[in-house]
Amino acid sequence: MSWQKAEENGCIQRSPISGYTLELVISKSSNRIFTIPNVLSFLRLLGVPFFLVLVLIGRDLLAVILLAVSSSTDLLDGQIARRFNQQSKLGEVLDPAADRLYILVIAVALAVRGIVPWSYLIILLGRDLMMLLLVPALRARGAISLPVHFVGKIATFCLLIALPLVLLGAGSWVISPAAKILGWAFAWWGAFMYWWAGLVYVKQTFSFVKETEAS
Repeated sequence: MSWQKAEENGCIQRSPISGYTLELVISKSSNRIFTIPNVLSFLRLLGVPFFLVLVLIGRDLLAVILLAVSSSTDLLDGQIARRFNQQSKLGEVLDPAADRLYILVIAVALAVRGIVPWSYLIILLGRDLMMLLLVPALRARGAISLPVHFVGKIATFCLLIALPLVLLGAGSWVISPAAKILGWAFAWWGAFMYWWAGLVYVKQTFSFVKETEAS
């Protein structure tokens, strides 16, 4: 099956890749900015510097609470967008950007404090750099972004659970020993899934480029 050309009013392109249907949204969502999901995403982004400061000054419990509140808004904005038809192009960028920013900020802060090795941070940054290199090829062919793969969702979930647990594991609370073990288990599994998802996106991008050039 070859890729369909995007219509002027927007469409979804489909291609059978790796045993499932890949969808690239060309311009399906609206150009609205002030929607409830977007406001929630903006609030999540505004919380990033506060979270960073809390971690760096050692207010770990408050940092974890802030992250928990942020994660709850992450779940909420997606449900609101789907239920009330408030999907937007801005939201498609803001939501995953907030997730990646939180992961990056947590990893950097923990590396600065010596809680996680810098090598772990490099593993995460390497994957994000690889994804960044795919953007020009997609944009040049009219695609806004790749759809979020379920492996990527699992990876994000694992990392957003893992790093706060690792942070708690560095403390002296009763739950710290268990949090440290569980946190590192999620951290390495999340990093593995993070790269796995990245390689899936690379394969999708190459297949997309190949088929669009052939059509």
